[in-house]
Amino acid sequence: MNNIHWDKIYTERASTTVSWYCDHDETSLQLLDEMDLKPQDAIIDVGGGASTWVDDLIGRGFSRISILDLSAAALAVTQQRLGKYPGTVKWIVGDVLETPLPQATFSLWHDRAVFHFLTDKKQRQRYVQVLSEALKPGGHVIISTFAEDGPTQCSELPVCRYSPEQLRSEFGTLFTLISHNHVIHRTPAGKKQAFTYCHFQII
Repeated sequence: MNNIHWDKIYTERASTTVSWYCDHDETSLQLLDEMDLKPQDAIIDVGGGASTWVDDLIGRGFSRISILDLSAAALAVTQQRLGKYPGTVKWIVGDVLETPLPQATFSLWHDRAVFHFLTDKKQRQRYVQVLSEALKPGGHVIISTFAEDGPTQCSELPVCRYSPEQLRSEFGTLFTLISHNHVIHRTPAGKKQAFTYCHFQII
């Protein structure tokens, strides 16, 4: 994946104007609140660069948060916003398919709209491998992608669209699908985009 593309976006545009921006990821927060996680449990937000989800995690008392993103410019937006929480968040610039992550560490893996950019089957297989190695036994996954009736492109890049059943097939037998939601996201420009949200748990 190309960090130059995403750095350019976050250098030239305000983070609150990109199509995927939302004030609060309410669906992810609802799924989080249904889990029996403790404040000391480790959480990673994949592609969370300029997202506000970390703000809500901190607001819920979580203190072991990692944010992984291709774009240093996107991470800088959040670093500036969260300047008063220097010890709460670990910032990781890198590609999720290539960046070394601690093994069997995370109680929750959160991904809002990264997986659907993996249009090559080998990329998706690698993603699932990295995910399964990084999660603790019994760890949770919240993943959202464009739904079957969602856009075919994002930020001029092609994407794959998924139903819950298709995501379950991609993740394989190591993961149990706990719940799923079809969510309509309204972009800052007022357009509607359909997302599939899935909550998985690793066996």
